[in-house]
Amino acid sequence: MSIALPRTLEAPRQQLFWLLHLGGWGAYFAQGYLYAVAHGKPSGYWVVPFTAATTGALATLALRYLLRAWWGLPPRRLLAAMVVPVLASSAIIDFGTRAVLVDFCETCKPANHMAFVAYSLSYIYVVLAWVGLYLGIRYYRQFQSETERSLAARGIAHQAQLKMLRYQLNPHFLFNTLNAISTLILDRDNGTANRMVQGLSAFLRHSLDNDPMQRVTLRQELDALTLYLDIEKVRFAERLRIETDIAEDCWRALLPSLLLQPLVENAIKYAVARQVAGGLLRISARREGTQLVLAVADDGPGCDALGEGAPLPGKGVGLRNTCERLAVLYGDAGTCHIRHLEPGVEVTLRLPFETAPGIGG
Repeated sequence: MSIALPRTLEAPRQQLFWLLHLGGWGAYFAQGYLYAVAHGKPSGYWVVPFTAATTGALATLALRYLLRAWWGLPPRRLLAAMVVPVLASSAIIDFGTRAVLVDFCETCKPANHMAFVAYSLSYIYVVLAWVGLYLGIRYYRQFQSETERSLAARGIAHQAQLKMLRYQLNPHFLFNTLNAISTLILDRDNGTANRMVQGLSAFLRHSLDNDPMQRVTLRQELDALTLYLDIEKVRFAERLRIETDIAEDCWRALLPSLLLQPLVENAIKYAVARQVAGGLLRISARREGTQLVLAVADDGPGCDALGEGAPLPGKGVGLRNTCERLAVLYGDAGTCHIRHLEPGVEVTLRLPFETAPGIGG
């Protein structure tokens, strides 16, 4: 199956072909003419290499159309199908050239059929060189196009995967928030309910409008996280306590948007909400060499099954989505670790330390 190339791609390829085709046969004529001059040939002998180059250009041009028509064949069948056309092209070049060569060399005329066959193969190396060069360039360009398509498809797949991970809003958070709003309305606390609706609207707008492929500074990330925490503070009031410890050189560091929100939500769900007295949530950021180290910790009941670098437990998507986003964006340079504290749990993210262009580190 062949796919038509856009005109913007086909035109440069046609120009490249004619440049190489005419330039190659022009060089062949120049080499033949210089050879004739070096060996003291008559002044009119230039017509011999000119005829050979002209006939060769026309014959190989016909080969080009055959190669394009048979391009879909397997390589072995394509080579087998080209045997006769290659031999015929060599014979045509020799026939045309020898017709003018006999004016300068009477003994160059074939004496018998065997001599004619031998002479007809004298240009086969030139034709084979042309076919080999054509096939090599064609296969190279095809490989290059397939590589570009593969890279483009891989990039699209990564973008789709990131968007899928980014847009998986936790239904548990939405359910609890809407349930809290409903309770406030039933209790006729309309002012608080209105603030909670506005906070939810602002957070969802920020979450859905932002491009998941875009990176933001840590300051912007924490500003967005504040929208989410404002909602949770309405639910938990003084039960939710928050501490931040951000190194001064980390405020302008770049990271994927809303990377920390699933970690904070997970800590609130399993640490703050399950304790009558609530809990403390600590968010920290520091720079270690070429890495940005982010940590979200709580003082909840924790999980005794966790060890340093242990697999993530449970079936929740929050932690897993965060780790998968780091893997897709940074490969081995982005890591996610979770460990048990006394008390609580700490999730640590490591990613390359980068700042936006024009912003100092």
